[in-house]
Amino acid sequence: MPTTTVTRYAIGDFAKAVGLSAPTLRYYEKAGLIEPHRLENGRRYYETADVHWVKFLLHLKGTGMSINELQQYVEWRAQGDATIPQRLELLRHVKEDFLVQFNEVQHHLQILNDKINWYEEKDAGITQDHEDFATYLERFGHNE
Repeated sequence: MPTTTVTRYAIGDFAKAVGLSAPTLRYYEKAGLIEPHRLENGRRYYETADVHWVKFLLHLKGTGMSINELQQYVEWRAQGDATIPQRLELLRHVKEDFLVQFNEVQHHLQILNDKINWYEEKDAGITQDHEDFATYLERFGHNE
Protein backbone atom coordinates (compact mmCIF):
# COMPACT_ATOMS: atom_id res chain seq x y z
CA MET A 1 0.00 0.00 0.00
CA PRO A 2 1.40 3.40 -0.90
CA THR A 3 1.86 5.78 1.97
CA THR A 4 1.18 9.44 1.72
CA THR A 5 3.43 11.88 3.41
CA VAL A 6 1.96 14.94 5.00
CA THR A 7 3.78 18.19 4.38
CA ARG A 8 4.68 19.87 7.64
CA TYR A 9 5.41 23.57 7.70
CA ALA A 10 7.40 25.26 10.43
CA ILE A 11 5.88 28.59 11.40
CA GLY A 12 8.25 30.60 9.15
CA ASP A 13 7.49 28.47 6.08
CA PHE A 14 3.80 28.49 6.89
CA ALA A 15 3.88 32.28 7.20
CA LYS A 16 5.37 32.49 3.71
CA ALA A 17 2.82 30.02 2.33
CA VAL A 18 -0.12 32.08 3.56
CA GLY A 19 1.41 35.54 3.20
CA LEU A 20 1.32 36.47 6.88
CA SER A 21 4.01 37.13 9.45
CA ALA A 22 4.78 34.69 12.25
CA PRO A 23 3.55 37.21 14.87
CA THR A 24 0.25 37.51 13.00
CA LEU A 25 -0.10 33.74 12.98
CA ARG A 26 0.53 33.69 16.72
CA TYR A 27 -2.14 36.36 17.13
CA TYR A 28 -4.58 34.27 15.07
CA GLU A 29 -3.71 31.30 17.25
CA LYS A 30 -4.40 33.27 20.47
CA ALA A 31 -7.66 34.51 18.94
CA GLY A 32 -8.70 30.91 18.31
CA LEU A 33 -8.79 31.23 14.53
CA ILE A 34 -6.11 28.61 13.91
CA GLU A 35 -4.80 25.71 15.91
CA PRO A 36 -1.33 24.52 15.01
CA HIS A 37 -0.23 20.97 15.46
CA ARG A 38 2.55 20.32 17.94
CA LEU A 39 5.60 18.12 17.84
CA GLU A 40 6.63 16.15 20.91
CA ASN A 41 8.94 19.00 21.88
CA GLY A 42 6.06 21.51 21.68
CA ARG A 43 7.13 23.19 18.44
CA ARG A 44 4.33 24.34 16.16
CA TYR A 45 3.82 22.93 12.72
CA TYR A 46 1.12 23.30 10.12
CA GLU A 47 -0.13 21.15 7.27
CA THR A 48 -1.50 21.82 3.79
CA ALA A 49 -5.08 21.80 5.07
CA ASP A 50 -4.08 24.62 7.43
CA VAL A 51 -2.81 26.64 4.46
CA HIS A 52 -6.22 26.31 2.81
CA TRP A 53 -8.00 27.23 6.05
CA VAL A 54 -5.95 30.39 6.62
CA LYS A 55 -6.40 31.46 3.00
CA PHE A 56 -10.17 31.03 3.44
CA LEU A 57 -10.05 33.10 6.64
CA LEU A 58 -8.14 35.79 4.75
CA HIS A 59 -10.87 35.84 2.10
CA LEU A 60 -13.46 36.36 4.82
CA LYS A 61 -11.30 39.03 6.45
CA GLY A 62 -10.94 40.69 3.05
CA THR A 63 -14.70 41.19 2.96
CA GLY A 64 -14.45 43.29 6.09
CA MET A 65 -15.33 40.50 8.50
CA SER A 66 -14.12 41.48 11.96
CA ILE A 67 -11.96 39.29 14.19
CA ASN A 68 -14.99 38.83 16.47
CA GLU A 69 -17.09 37.65 13.53
CA LEU A 70 -14.29 35.34 12.41
CA GLN A 71 -14.08 33.92 15.92
CA GLN A 72 -17.82 33.33 15.97
CA TYR A 73 -17.66 31.65 12.57
CA VAL A 74 -14.81 29.38 13.72
CA GLU A 75 -16.67 28.48 16.90
CA TRP A 76 -19.84 27.60 15.00
CA ARG A 77 -17.86 25.64 12.41
CA ALA A 78 -16.29 23.57 15.16
CA GLN A 79 -19.77 22.74 16.44
CA GLY A 80 -20.67 21.06 13.16
CA ASP A 81 -23.58 21.12 10.75
CA ALA A 82 -26.12 22.08 13.41
CA THR A 83 -24.76 25.64 13.20
CA ILE A 84 -25.07 26.01 9.43
CA PRO A 85 -28.09 28.34 9.77
CA GLN A 86 -26.11 30.66 12.06
CA ARG A 87 -23.07 30.61 9.78
CA LEU A 88 -25.26 31.28 6.77
CA GLU A 89 -26.89 34.26 8.47
CA LEU A 90 -23.49 35.63 9.51
CA LEU A 91 -22.13 35.29 5.97
CA ARG A 92 -25.25 36.95 4.53
CA HIS A 93 -24.81 39.86 6.96
CA VAL A 94 -21.13 40.17 6.04
CA LYS A 95 -22.07 40.11 2.36
CA GLU A 96 -24.59 42.93 2.83
CA ASP A 97 -22.00 45.07 4.62
CA PHE A 98 -19.37 44.20 2.02
CA LEU A 99 -21.66 45.23 -0.84
CA VAL A 100 -22.21 48.63 0.78
CA GLN A 101 -18.45 49.09 1.06
CA PHE A 102 -17.94 47.77 -2.46
CA ASN A 103 -20.44 50.27 -3.87
CA GLU A 104 -18.68 53.07 -2.01
CA VAL A 105 -15.32 51.97 -3.41
CA GLN A 106 -16.79 51.82 -6.91
CA HIS A 107 -18.13 55.34 -6.47
CA HIS A 108 -14.72 56.59 -5.29
CA LEU A 109 -13.10 54.85 -8.26
CA GLN A 110 -15.53 56.55 -10.64
CA ILE A 111 -14.69 59.97 -9.19
CA LEU A 112 -10.98 59.15 -9.43
CA ASN A 113 -11.39 58.07 -13.06
CA ASP A 114 -13.36 61.24 -13.79
CA LYS A 115 -10.58 63.35 -12.27
CA ILE A 116 -7.94 61.48 -14.28
CA ASN A 117 -9.97 61.98 -17.47
CA TRP A 118 -10.37 65.67 -16.67
CA TYR A 119 -6.62 66.08 -16.18
CA GLU A 120 -5.86 64.08 -19.33
CA GLU A 121 -8.19 66.30 -21.36
CA LYS A 122 -6.60 69.41 -19.90
CA ASP A 123 -3.08 68.04 -20.42
CA ALA A 124 -3.81 67.02 -24.02
CA GLY A 125 -5.32 70.41 -24.81
CA ILE A 126 -8.71 68.82 -25.58
CA THR A 127 -10.40 71.02 -22.99
CA GLN A 128 -9.37 74.62 -23.48
CA ASP A 129 -11.97 76.30 -21.35
CA HIS A 130 -11.63 77.16 -17.70
CA GLU A 131 -14.20 74.64 -16.53
CA ASP A 132 -13.59 73.60 -12.95
CA PHE A 133 -13.83 69.99 -11.81
CA ALA A 134 -17.18 70.46 -10.04
CA THR A 135 -18.74 71.70 -13.29
CA TYR A 136 -17.09 68.85 -15.17
CA LEU A 137 -18.67 66.34 -12.75
CA GLU A 138 -22.08 67.95 -13.10
CA ARG A 139 -21.96 67.25 -16.84
CA PHE A 140 -21.80 63.54 -16.00
CA GLY A 141 -24.47 63.63 -13.32
CA HIS A 142 -22.07 63.58 -10.39
CA ASN A 143 -22.69 66.10 -7.69
CA GLU A 144 -19.49 65.86 -5.70
